[in-house]
Amino acid sequence: MSSSTTLFFFLVNVSLLLTLSSAADPFVYYDFEVSYITASPLGVPQQVIAVNNKFPGPTINVTTNNNVAVNVRNKLDESLLIHWSGIQQRRSSWQDGVLGTNCPIPSKWNWTYQFQVKDQIGSFFYFPSLHLQRAAGGFGGFIVNNRPIIPIPFDTPYGDIVVFIGDWYTRNHTDMRKALDDGKELGMPDGVLINGKGPYRYNDTLVPDGIDYETIEVHPGKTYRLRVHNVGVSTSLNFRIQSHNLLLAETEGSYTVQQNYTSLDIHVGQSYSFLVTMDQNASTDYYIVASARFVNESRWQRVTGVAILRYTNSKGKAHGPLPPAPDDQFDKTYSMNQARSIRWNVSASGARPNPQGSFRYGSINVTEIYVLKNKLPEKINGKRRATVSGISFVNPSTPIRLADQYKLKGVYKLDFPSKPITGPSRAETSIINGTYRGFMEVILQNNDTKMHTYHMSGYAFFVVGMDYGDWSENSRGTYNKWDGIARTTAQVYPGAWTAILVSLDNVGVWNLRTENLDSWYLGQETYVRVVNPEVTNKTELPIPDNALFCGALSKLQKPQVIASAASSINGNTLKLLFTWLIVCAWIHIFQ
Repeated sequence: MSSSTTLFFFLVNVSLLLTLSSAADPFVYYDFEVSYITASPLGVPQQVIAVNNKFPGPTINVTTNNNVAVNVRNKLDESLLIHWSGIQQRRSSWQDGVLGTNCPIPSKWNWTYQFQVKDQIGSFFYFPSLHLQRAAGGFGGFIVNNRPIIPIPFDTPYGDIVVFIGDWYTRNHTDMRKALDDGKELGMPDGVLINGKGPYRYNDTLVPDGIDYETIEVHPGKTYRLRVHNVGVSTSLNFRIQSHNLLLAETEGSYTVQQNYTSLDIHVGQSYSFLVTMDQNASTDYYIVASARFVNESRWQRVTGVAILRYTNSKGKAHGPLPPAPDDQFDKTYSMNQARSIRWNVSASGARPNPQGSFRYGSINVTEIYVLKNKLPEKINGKRRATVSGISFVNPSTPIRLADQYKLKGVYKLDFPSKPITGPSRAETSIINGTYRGFMEVILQNNDTKMHTYHMSGYAFFVVGMDYGDWSENSRGTYNKWDGIARTTAQVYPGAWTAILVSLDNVGVWNLRTENLDSWYLGQETYVRVVNPEVTNKTELPIPDNALFCGALSKLQKPQVIASAASSINGNTLKLLFTWLIVCAWIHIFQ
């Protein structure tokens, strides 16, 4: 079979699958070429990961219920998975892009993700989930807009601006990986980037000359929506704009009670939408700052991201000291109180035309409880590892979801403990047995000395409580059972706990992990397996026709013959082919 014929049938299969799965909803298509480029965000040439030769990568911009097809061509020298952080992949954990559910895309191969952004709105991002690659880039924005018939709970902003903040190392991610494998810590980062660029030279001593910095140009008097994502390795950052208020409006798919902040702590993996009105005079530009939190300020002073907000009628450059961060290095109560102040807007419509708060999570009976405790990394079998409840997760060679599909035994253990184990920690592939349509309470207990954020794929969970000390049964008396924010990534302060509630209505195998890349790499994760006992395609889509095979099933993998053909077709041609095939499919269905 020729490569062009193979490509034709590949496109037919993709189009028919998408058409039949949700024929009434529109389709959007993206081509991603993931490769290395040389860049110098902190003035030092280094290898970074780009998408379509861009760092950060392009923003995916879709509308609720759109069907999304992203053809990813892996031009790295190692395997790749793209994870769509916060996209719930309803009925389709096959597309989640993490190692427990998907085989990696080999080097020089391409693979097409196909999924629907079902009943979601909000600000998210994508990133490469393997091999510590996010520390080298490969990330980009993912916006899910409301359908036109559903109003947003604020006036339509004049513009939409995506902002990426994150700590950054000038070492290659492969060197960072080797350090972790050798039992070393990553140490202090070399800086903080804003939109992939280094700091504006606000201080001649701290910031060397010649660094490219980000400038965001705005019109005076207009209100913009800033979607801010912390895509870094492991550092919590305080985000602020000199002399401007940040009106919080949405976080990770939930509209919030609108409150003004002069600055907000954004932890690794978290996303927020702010409405910012350009209501200051234009005598100078203004600083946009992202600085490390809960650290020795003098030692970390150079690890500060600074960009420029420039009015179109600005009369001069920004100058003088940066706007200060909250002064509470040794007292994290301020930050926790700020986090508690973020509430769900229960009167606003989300992805559907009914109020977000119509889901009365506080009155649902909890069916299963898990206390997940992390602590300082420790030696297990001679290797430095990170743990959850005494278990350091070992990724199996055959993904969990694939093993289930082919009824392979011995790939994982369905015995993750509901409470931290006593005795020595161990490294194994142990996962949580979630009950379909159950209501799970998860207590995240952080006994490490640093901040952690936890993410769960497949769901938005309700953040109902957090406090210092050890969680106990009495802690439930402090829960917010009415308007706790529903989100995908929650912070857990050192020496503290955070409680979340999850409605297990999405069938699949879902990653539950720390977003701190070093601890994630060392095993601080598990998976929640949710199975509908009734075999039906209504709760989970079939295995994709283009599924990759690895591990014990690698013999099922056919050589990829579409890569060269697909790479010779540009995005517009691919979209036309998809559209034509969809029309043909419709004609065939209704004949």
